[in-house]
Amino acid sequence: MMEATIGAFATAVRTGGLSRFHSGLFVTTGLQAIALLLTATASLAENRIENAGAGTKVCESNTVGITLPSGFCATMFADNIGHARHLVVALNGDVYVNTWSGQHYGNDKPPAGGFLVALKDTDGDGRADVTVRFGPDAESGNAGGTGIAIYNGALYAETNDKIVKYTLPRRTAPAEIVVSGLPLGGDHPMHPFAIDAQGALYVNVGSATNACQSQNRILHSVGMQPCVELEIRAGIWRYDANRAVQHFSSAGRFVTGLRNAGGLAIDSAGRPFAIQHGRDQLRENWPEKYKPETGANEPAEELVQLEQGADFGWPYCYFDSAQKKMVLAPEYGGDGTVAGQCASKRTPVATFPAHWAPLDLVFYKGGWFKGEGFPSAYRDGAFIAFHGSWNRAPFAQGCYNIVFQPFANGKPSGPYVVFADGFAGAVRDPGEAAHRPSGLAAGPDGSLYISDDQHGRIWRITYQGSMTAPITAAPAPEPITNATVVASPRGGMHPDAGSPVPLAAPAGSTAAEVALGQRIFHGEVGGATCTGCHGKNAQGSPLGPNLTDGRWLWGDGSLESIARTIINGVSNSREYSNPMPPLGGAQLTPSQVSATAAYVWALSHPGTH
Repeated sequence: MMEATIGAFATAVRTGGLSRFHSGLFVTTGLQAIALLLTATASLAENRIENAGAGTKVCESNTVGITLPSGFCATMFADNIGHARHLVVALNGDVYVNTWSGQHYGNDKPPAGGFLVALKDTDGDGRADVTVRFGPDAESGNAGGTGIAIYNGALYAETNDKIVKYTLPRRTAPAEIVVSGLPLGGDHPMHPFAIDAQGALYVNVGSATNACQSQNRILHSVGMQPCVELEIRAGIWRYDANRAVQHFSSAGRFVTGLRNAGGLAIDSAGRPFAIQHGRDQLRENWPEKYKPETGANEPAEELVQLEQGADFGWPYCYFDSAQKKMVLAPEYGGDGTVAGQCASKRTPVATFPAHWAPLDLVFYKGGWFKGEGFPSAYRDGAFIAFHGSWNRAPFAQGCYNIVFQPFANGKPSGPYVVFADGFAGAVRDPGEAAHRPSGLAAGPDGSLYISDDQHGRIWRITYQGSMTAPITAAPAPEPITNATVVASPRGGMHPDAGSPVPLAAPAGSTAAEVALGQRIFHGEVGGATCTGCHGKNAQGSPLGPNLTDGRWLWGDGSLESIARTIINGVSNSREYSNPMPPLGGAQLTPSQVSATAAYVWALSHPGTH
C-alpha cells in the first residue's frame, strides 16, 4: 500500500494533482517530501479507517433524484446552499464551493453570509454536517462567482472581477488579490479557471455577445469586421498563481476564438483543456439559411486542447457536427456549408450535442490508494457537467446530465456515455428543471462531487464493485407520473373540478386568437421559441421574465404594448443579460403577433371574465 501511495504522490507532484488538495502541502524535495508524504499517508489512512463503514450504507441514488451505472452510489452531500457553481475537494475531504447570484438568477436573495461555502463530513456518512460561509457577501456589493481551485495549500476563488487567494485552513484572513480587472457584463461574465503544477493560471474570459453582431442576437445583424471584442474577450488568459496583484489586459491572452469555456481542467500529463459553449440562434437570426431542426441541432459543444496561440474560430466560424467540420458563420457570409477561412482554425478533440451548455470539466485521476475510486477504465477520462439550455426550443431540450468521455494518451479513445442522469426531474426546461449540473470535483478517495446551481444541491458519487468493470451508461430516468391517489370529498366531485380555467380573451380579441397564441408561444406554429426564455409555464427563467405575475418590465401591460414589444423586441434588457430579438427571432405574421399578444395578456389576467 505504501508503494502505491508513493506512486500516487509522485504522479500528483508531476502532473499538478496536488492542486486539488489542501493542508498547506507544498511540493518540495528530498527528506521534506518524504516527511510530507508520510504525514499525508497517515492522515489518509486514518480517514479511511474512520470512514470504513460509510461505503456500506444503503445507496440513496434513487431517493436523491439521479440515475447512475451499476455499482455507483449517490448521497446528497449538501442542499440549499445557494446557486452552487464550481467546487473543489481538499486533501482532508473538506469541500469548497463557489456560489453566484445576480442577474443570471433573477436577482433573487442569496443565503446570508459569504458566497464561498466550506462543507465538512465529520462522521463519514457521505453528508456534510458542518457548513461555514466565508468571503465577501451580498451586503458588501459582491455577487460571488464560478471559478475555484486549490494550489499549494491555498484556495483560489473568483469573486466579481477578481481571482483572490485564501491561505488554508485560515479562511478568515483577508484574501490576497491574484488577478483583477476581469471583464464583466455581456452574455458571459463568469470566469472559470484551472491551475497546473507549475502555477500557470488559465482563466476563461467569455464573449460579451453571441456572434459579435453589430446588434447582439438580432435578425440579420451582420458580424463586426474585425471583431474587436476578441482583443479582451472570447479566449483563455494565462497568469501566474504564485504572483499577486496582476492586472487583466490583452497581453495575457493565451488562446483566442472560444465563445465561452464553461470549464477548464488539467489532464494527468499537465495539458490544459476546456469545454466550450457553441453559439446560439442560427435559425432565429438567419431563417432563410437554416431549417428549424438545424438550429436546434447545431453547432456542436466542443472539448478543446489549449495550446499557446491557438485560434478556435469564434465568431467567424463554428463546428458543424453533421458535416464534422468548421464552417463559416452566417454573420460573415456563410451559408451553412462553406468553410472559407475556417479551414485553418483549430478543431475540437471531441464534440457533444448542440445547446447542452457544458459548465464544468474534470479529468478523473482516481483515489490515492490502490483499489480506491472508480474502475480503472475511468482513469484519465473526462467527466463533463451539462447544465441544459434554451436554444433547442421549440424542440425538446436535451442533457441536464453528466457525461463521461474516455481518454487514452491524451486523446479521446471512444464515444462518450451519459454517466449520471435525471437531474432535471419531470421537466427538462431551464425554468422548471429540478436541478441543473454546474460543477464537478474529485476527492482524494476517488469519489466524485457534482454541484447544482438551481437549488444548491451537492451530490457525492462513490463506487463499490470490480475495478475491472467496463464503462457503462446510466439507465434513463423513469418517467415521472402524477399517479398519486387523492381522497375525494364525501359525495364526490363535480366532473369539471380540477380542469384548467379557460384563459379570458382581452377586449377586441377572441378565444380562438388566445388559443392560437398559446400554440405559437409553445412553438407549434410559426417556429417561435418563446418557451426557451420564458419557460413552458411562462413563469420565467434566468433568461426571461415571468409573464404571469402582472409585472411588466417593458410597456404598461396593455394589449397594444405587448404587441409592440413583440414586434420591436428588447435590445437592452433591464434585468436579463440576453436581448429579445424582434418577433422573438421567429417569422410571425401580423395576425400571429396579435394572437401571441392576446395569449400573453391572458396569462397575466387569470380569472378575468
